[in-house]
Amino acid sequence: MTSEWGEKSTGDLMSTYVSKEEGFGVPKEGWRICLAHEFKEKRKPFQAKDVSLSNVWQHLGLGIRYLKWWYKKTQVEKKAPFIDMFHALPLRQIYGAPLGGIGGGTITRGWRGEFCRWQLNPGMYHYKTVIANQFTACLRRGGQTVYQQVLSVEHPPTLQGWNWGYCGEYAFYHALYPRAWTVYHLPGQNVTLTCRQISPVIPHDYKDSSLPVAVFVWDIENKNDYALDVSIMFTMVNGSGLKDDSSGGHWNEPFHLEKDGEALSGVLLHHCTTVNPYTLCISAREQPGRKVSHQTAFSPRGTCSGLWSDLITDGQLDSPSGPSPPTQKGEKVAAALAVGCSVPANGHNSVEFCLAWDMPQITFGSRDRKHVRRYARYFGSKGDASPSLSHYALTHYKEWERRIEEWQKPILQDSSLPSWYKSALFNELYFVADGGTVWTELAEDADVSGGLRSEDGGLPAQPDVIKEYGRFAYLEGQEYRMYNTYDVHFYASFALIMLWPKLALSVQYDIAGSVVQQDLTERLHLMNGKYSPVKTKNVVPHDIGDPDDEPWHRLNAYLIHDTAGWKDLNLKFVLQVYRDFHITQDSQYLQDMWPICQAVMESELKFDLDGDGLIENSGYADQTYDGWTVTGPSAYCGGLWLASLCVMCKMARLVDSEKSYQHYKDILDRGSAAFDKLLWNGKYYNYDSSGGHHSNSVMSDQCAGHWFLKASAFGEEDYQAFPKEKIQSSLKSIFDLNVMAFAGGQMGAVNGMRPEGVPDRSSVQSDEVWIGVVYGLAATMIHEGMRDEGMRTAEGCYRTVWERLGMAFQTPEAYCEKNIYRSLAYMRPLSIWAMQLALNMTQKDQAPTASTGVSDTVGT
Repeated sequence: MTSEWGEKSTGDLMSTYVSKEEGFGVPKEGWRICLAHEFKEKRKPFQAKDVSLSNVWQHLGLGIRYLKWWYKKTQVEKKAPFIDMFHALPLRQIYGAPLGGIGGGTITRGWRGEFCRWQLNPGMYHYKTVIANQFTACLRRGGQTVYQQVLSVEHPPTLQGWNWGYCGEYAFYHALYPRAWTVYHLPGQNVTLTCRQISPVIPHDYKDSSLPVAVFVWDIENKNDYALDVSIMFTMVNGSGLKDDSSGGHWNEPFHLEKDGEALSGVLLHHCTTVNPYTLCISAREQPGRKVSHQTAFSPRGTCSGLWSDLITDGQLDSPSGPSPPTQKGEKVAAALAVGCSVPANGHNSVEFCLAWDMPQITFGSRDRKHVRRYARYFGSKGDASPSLSHYALTHYKEWERRIEEWQKPILQDSSLPSWYKSALFNELYFVADGGTVWTELAEDADVSGGLRSEDGGLPAQPDVIKEYGRFAYLEGQEYRMYNTYDVHFYASFALIMLWPKLALSVQYDIAGSVVQQDLTERLHLMNGKYSPVKTKNVVPHDIGDPDDEPWHRLNAYLIHDTAGWKDLNLKFVLQVYRDFHITQDSQYLQDMWPICQAVMESELKFDLDGDGLIENSGYADQTYDGWTVTGPSAYCGGLWLASLCVMCKMARLVDSEKSYQHYKDILDRGSAAFDKLLWNGKYYNYDSSGGHHSNSVMSDQCAGHWFLKASAFGEEDYQAFPKEKIQSSLKSIFDLNVMAFAGGQMGAVNGMRPEGVPDRSSVQSDEVWIGVVYGLAATMIHEGMRDEGMRTAEGCYRTVWERLGMAFQTPEAYCEKNIYRSLAYMRPLSIWAMQLALNMTQKDQAPTASTGVSDTVGT
């Protein structure tokens, strides 16, 4: 299908670019924006004041309880709330691709080049732009400097001795995660610089993908008829823009490392905080024709004209030996590294830098335990690995790029796929690394199921997959600070199971281990004002904890609702177990998970109140929308229940349990009939069976259970829970109403739509668009042969987020048709990989398996 948008939106992002330079080796596909671009639309975050009067009255008790809790958390305990309804993040339309691999912390560069989003302390973000962190270009001819410029469009009030204010109209940024390019045409110099940043995020790689490093390759094109000497200087502050940058005791030192015939030199910036100390490292290889020089320490305050003059004199820095003295309290320190080379007339040359950070041992907010990051398995946990990390990165990045290109090439070269989709598919993957992600070793004394062994319905204390591949956790969102929020992971997990299946299984083992445990500590739940246990047995937790507390050890940071009532969590666990088995064909995994699946399904059966085989809801019980009460069976939760019964039948046969098969098949037969009778209205499945004023609203996510069955390669002959003609009719209704009748068909699918064609505004979230749900809906459409409709549906979200609202690399959970967005940088949009799975399956007419390799898993 040809999009009616065409390339208009992309053109808008580049409309201010005045140069004709395309840069060196920049790919065609990706997200591209001129550094002079300004987004016209400015949105505001959803906050407590945005709740309508009707919903305020409905949730008055919740509001009062939340306010009391918020006050105690922020003013008494002096901690950040896991969700802050009063201080949501304002929209900054500046972010680009993050630096670093998975689980070792991330540093995000903006698309204008600023170092502006930091997550070195695990799961805890801050958003300070450190203005002294810059690249500077110096051009020399005949022994004289003819041009020296900070490659930044900023005009900061500090560092006035530097030449700021690069003209953004001559530069553009291009992202195709995990790489990004910035092309600078130097006005009047006939020189073009292309900075390529590479992070080691490589599918099916569990070593290099964990490394906290990034490489910058600068390609220099000289289009003059004379040679030039060109130096690039990289400056970096010891710290991340927080108050502790000036707490004292930090120091820098130059280093030189020679190994395996390759030498590099640079500066180590030791950040000596009491909690989670780390070392930053800027370095470059020593190669023939390259001159590496450094300045160990300079103050990033004042004019800083000394460093500028040092470079301008001869294109090099003084390179003093020995460490800098520790900083005094109130003092900051920075370092600089310069690499110079000669570029022949009408020729090309390049220089390389590496940025690494080493924080191998971490503690979370409670300070109860130390955890060791995954990369320390290969580079040690003493905190002295920065030089070897940098050496490894600079000698392996070309191999990383080869593997990244091999992975991405089949999709990028598929002419049947639109350009926006290729950009969305790869760039949304940023969240795997930049979702507050931690990847740690399993402690020697850890027991994932609390002492309950397999023969008693538990698990091995240390399942092989966790022992070998580590523990993995990512946040629900950078603003919603809960690890592995399971109802959202249900959507996002497609990225993991397709690209890092061992991490997906590791998460499942961790969740399974928590299912069989309980924490009967009574606590207040804010929605209903009642006290109930933190965690009951045979119930999937909402999340595995808050990074400001102690994840894996104190579950369910989410205290709005009593999670015992979240019936969809158990069902989502069962559905993921089978999907993951189907893709990995890991029979041990299936054997380990089968008894836990039985336990959670039996705990669900108590909600089949009238014995018709269909569980019922009471209040907030599934993925509905806050304020939208569900009574009786619903399309969403009921559909997940039937799909779970289907996979239980399938698994029962695989483990050779005929008794279990007959048990679940009987419930499935009765439940399917009840589901159809209570919810089917001739065109789609009603929201719920209550007969209330919104009961017949069209829910965009009503086919979620069916989606997972299709993603698990269930055919029409496999347990017909959802007749094909009814699914297709439902999807057509959703496309006609939730997509095309909403915002001119250009913003994706609204969550709830009334049959008369207006958004359902009966709850806080029913008139939102949830981007990750839309990608899952699009995948369902593709599975059902509605590829054009699926692509059109998803395209609306991509164009809105990435091209209109300036939310690149911070895709939110939700936006409304006008004015409001909610929860920036959210987990759920990783579900776009479900679209790729659907495309793979419809093109091959069979499910790919992770074991067949990268190209089979995500290729075309």
